Order: sequence, then structure tokens, then C-alpha cells
Amino acid sequence: MLHEMAIYLVDAILGFGYLGIFLLMAIESSFIPFPSEIVLIPAGYLASQGEMRLDLIFLVALMGSMVGAFINYFGALLIGRALLVRYGKYFFISNASLEKMDRFFEKHGHISTFTGRLIPGIRQLISIPAGIAKMDLKVFTLFTALGAGIWSAILIALGYFIGENQELLTSYLHQITLVVVGLIIVALSLYFLYQRKQSTKE
Repeated sequence: MLHEMAIYLVDAILGFGYLGIFLLMAIESSFIPFPSEIVLIPAGYLASQGEMRLDLIFLVALMGSMVGAFINYFGALLIGRALLVRYGKYFFISNASLEKMDRFFEKHGHISTFTGRLIPGIRQLISIPAGIAKMDLKVFTLFTALGAGIWSAILIALGYFIGENQELLTSYLHQITLVVVGLIIVALSLYFLYQRKQSTKE
């Protein structure tokens, strides 16, 4: 199924070019989440065949990811928060809970947003609590771009170097995902350990 979809996307991306990558990544990063690997790995493969440029693939992929992230962020900020303030009590979400979320993202929003963009199944959704918590937009933009940029570069590189070997590609993608998640767990553990030590000093 994934292989057939990838073949279709290669043809689609060739047809729409960089605009196709931009639109697909914007959708992937916002309201219709689907695996970004089915967009960027075929694009990387096309670059290896001389059909596209690596730098432009990365640029439009990052731009698309940011547009999708902003859609979720501002949607959550302008609509989601108002709904939770008004109806949250019916879902056991109190104003005190919202204030706690605000404080969490004010203090830890940068690391949460950055690592969240690297975790499958979470990277499309991390913008929503950030928007609800009114996370500083400049901080949100910077760390969303860092996380999205790293993940996009990994997928493009996979497509460029081994995109033609489906079995090897599946194996490498699985291994890289496990390594990334493992590194994130270690980084978060060290981060919160550091934060705890700083709190005890104060």
C-alpha cells in the first residue's frame, strides 16, 4: 500500500513540482495528518535522478510544514482556547488546567515543540496545545522550524540515497525513528533533571 502510494506521489510531485511538495507538507502538518515520508522520500529519490533540486525540496518542505503548523497554532489560539474556556468544564478541563498549561508552555514550550516535531504521531499535533497555551510565537516558530527541518532533511536524505530499495528503506526508516525517539527520551530526561536541579537551588 505504502509502495503504491509512493509511486503515485512520485508522478504527482513530478506533475506539480515544488508546489506539490509545499501543499502536501502543509496538509500533512495541519488538519489532515499523514506520514510525511510518503512525500519527502519520493522527492529525495527524484533529486537523485536529477529531476529536482535537494535545496529547493528542503526549502518548500520546510515552508509547507510551517504553514501547516501555523494553521494548527492559530486555529487553537483563536478558536480552541475560546471553546475550552466556555465548554471545557464539560470535558473536565477547568480554567485552572488551562492556566497550568500556559505556565508549562511558557517554561518548557521550546523543548516540547522541538522534540514533538520529531515524534511520529505527535509532530502534527504539538502545535495545538502550543496555540491553546498562547506560546510565544517567535519561540514557537524557531523550534518548530528546527524540528521540522531536521525531520525533513532525514527523509529527503533517505530518498536520495536509498529511495529505490524499498526493503532497505523500510528498515532504515524504522531504525532511524527508534533512534530519534530514544535520543528524545534521553534529551528530555536530562532537560527535566536540569530543571529540577535549578529549582532546588532557588
